[in-house]
Amino acid sequence: MGRPWSVGVLTGWVLAGALLLTACGDPSSGPETASTPSSPRTASTTHQRPAATPGAGAGASAGAGAEEAAAERPTVLYLGDSLAMENQKVLGGLLREEERARYTSVPYSGTTLCDYLEGSGEKSLVPPKDKAAALVRRLRPDFVVLQFWGNAWGYTPCMDGITYDKERDRYFARYSADAGRLTDQIAHAASGARIVWVLQGPDPVTPDRVRRVNALYERQARASGDLLADAGKAVSGASARYTWTQYLPCTAYERAHGPYCTQPGSGRTALHRDDDYLHFCLAPTTSTPRPCPVRSPGILRISRVISEAIGAAVASASASAAD
Repeated sequence: MGRPWSVGVLTGWVLAGALLLTACGDPSSGPETASTPSSPRTASTTHQRPAATPGAGAGASAGAGAEEAAAERPTVLYLGDSLAMENQKVLGGLLREEERARYTSVPYSGTTLCDYLEGSGEKSLVPPKDKAAALVRRLRPDFVVLQFWGNAWGYTPCMDGITYDKERDRYFARYSADAGRLTDQIAHAASGARIVWVLQGPDPVTPDRVRRVNALYERQARASGDLLADAGKAVSGASARYTWTQYLPCTAYERAHGPYCTQPGSGRTALHRDDDYLHFCLAPTTSTPRPCPVRSPGILRISRVISEAIGAAVASASASAAD
């Protein structure tokens, strides 16, 4: 990596929005080196549906032991924007390895909560068959993981032009209402499906926006009895949760697995490329959305937190059932 990216190079929200739109796509294809380690960008107007993970979404086999099998092997549905797009392969690998989960990921770059709402129609970047409720009815997941940065620059038409920089109160009111509507639609589609709200990492341009978006997710989770995964904390400084950084000290795992500690001489690893402060994939970007093709410390850190949150919930449910 070259010199750290500086927030000072941004001169306002017009430039920030342009950078975000230039980073709505996903990394270029290449050798499939983004495989999940063993347990211990992107601007594009293309929003294609990723292929369903082989075998994902299948229910437990009929007959004796089906309920027990379902309890032991959670079904997980992963929805989100370009951050979920780049994470999906690593998260799926962790969930299969650590939780033996049945896993399906259906992220769309550039989206936000309203895109996955049924009833958003032609204004949405997500087609009807991939709306959250439609997928939940079809797959009957135990967990629905939602990872959204909080589209703040008016990229998706379902936000009706409401942006953080111009109408902050309306932006948060709308985002809160959409979180409630999406929760309700998922709950009505399949009783028992639990949402996992993924808390986001720091935003160097508008740090208070992400703080408030995360607080909104926390309130919604409390209100509906759902779960939180503070993945953003794993890509923040130890004493600076909402201060953006390009580098963090390597963890013990990263030091033991060379590609994940990008600067072993200084004992630190890169979370972002020099030209993309939002995404965590360390590969160059292209216009075609796809999972990150290279090992990237930030993606692994985020995915581990999500997997651990689901694992803790499964363990708690199993313990309660045993009592």
